[in-house]
Amino acid sequence: MVILFSLILAVLFLLKGYSKTGAYENNLPSYQELVDEKLVIHKADRDEALKKLNEWKENDKILREKLKEYYVPLPKEETPKPNPPIVKGIYVTGDIAGSKKNIEHLVDLLDNSELNTMVIDVKDDNGLMTYKSNIQIVNDVDANRYVRINDIQSFIKNLQEHNIYPIARIVTFKDRNLSEHRPDLSIQKKSGGIWRDRKGVSWVNPYDKRVWDYNIAIAKEAALNGFKEIQFDYVRFPENGTMVDAEAFFPGQDGKPKEDCIAEFLSYAKEQLKAYNVVISADVFGLTTSVEDDMNIGQKWEKISPAVDYISPMIYPSHYYSGNYGFDNPNAHPYEVIDRAIKDAIKKNEKLQKKAIIRPWIQDFTLGKPKYTGEDVLKQIKALKDNGIENYMLWNAGNKYSEDVFRK
Repeated sequence: MVILFSLILAVLFLLKGYSKTGAYENNLPSYQELVDEKLVIHKADRDEALKKLNEWKENDKILREKLKEYYVPLPKEETPKPNPPIVKGIYVTGDIAGSKKNIEHLVDLLDNSELNTMVIDVKDDNGLMTYKSNIQIVNDVDANRYVRINDIQSFIKNLQEHNIYPIARIVTFKDRNLSEHRPDLSIQKKSGGIWRDRKGVSWVNPYDKRVWDYNIAIAKEAALNGFKEIQFDYVRFPENGTMVDAEAFFPGQDGKPKEDCIAEFLSYAKEQLKAYNVVISADVFGLTTSVEDDMNIGQKWEKISPAVDYISPMIYPSHYYSGNYGFDNPNAHPYEVIDRAIKDAIKKNEKLQKKAIIRPWIQDFTLGKPKYTGEDVLKQIKALKDNGIENYMLWNAGNKYSEDVFRK
């Protein structure tokens, strides 16, 4: 209080001036007047804060009643939408993120390289949360049973202290956990029961709006926990669409094309997340940059790009078939494949009036021959830069990256 009183006197000294002899003027307020003035200012601030809080409570009450088991609170403060850096990112699993030793190693890598972003599993490939969710339906389907990040807010705070841009990866329609607990939300077999892919994995039904709301609720909570961007992965129907269509049906499809379903989900997600001020991105197959249709999985570049802020084609050379781009073994030509794929992406994007920024996934792993090295990663990055693309993300399922070419 004494310090505050001294500061106020100093301000008043400057405002009111002093006599030619340097003495204070006699019309300075008394100590009590200063206290009273402070209380008036404090009361005005308090009243404004109470008004905003009451508005939040009223809106939140309406939202709770509307969303029921999908409820996530509204943000209590308005924050500007993030302005992402030029992303140079790595993928991080929940297991690695939850390991103090491993995450410290990756943070050190980013501290000592041009890398600046982590794409972190929030809901993983099995449909399980990597940190404890407070959403009722997430608890109802036991998606919290394998928590790996014990304190998500401290985790995010640590990334912020190291200037690391945090992206929440949400595996969307490949969700065996939700499917097994809620068969009514699943893709169905025409012969009866839940449809499963060749690996025995069941998928949820992309036409079901309840599935949309489930994933969007998880995205909202991720935003409240400090993630700046939501990245929807597996935002598609199962591959081998012709075979799937012969065996399965999708309740609620009603003749709507798969590509429209996926685009509408992403547009709906962006609208629902508007109050949470997060960036929205979507991962798509690498071939979306070159094919004309949606490959019967619902991923059509021309419909997804306008619906999100960033579009991320997974242009891994090892994932292209023999003959693609004229190469018997595309995997042996990292620069050339990335160059061709990204040129196709840019060409498609330029035709769109409303479009996302292209931010590709590239390969930092070995699948087939030849064995990939850091130099092969750099060739991919060079191909992107030669086409004016500065953003990229490195994929390695085990989170073991080519540190030899990145560390300063």
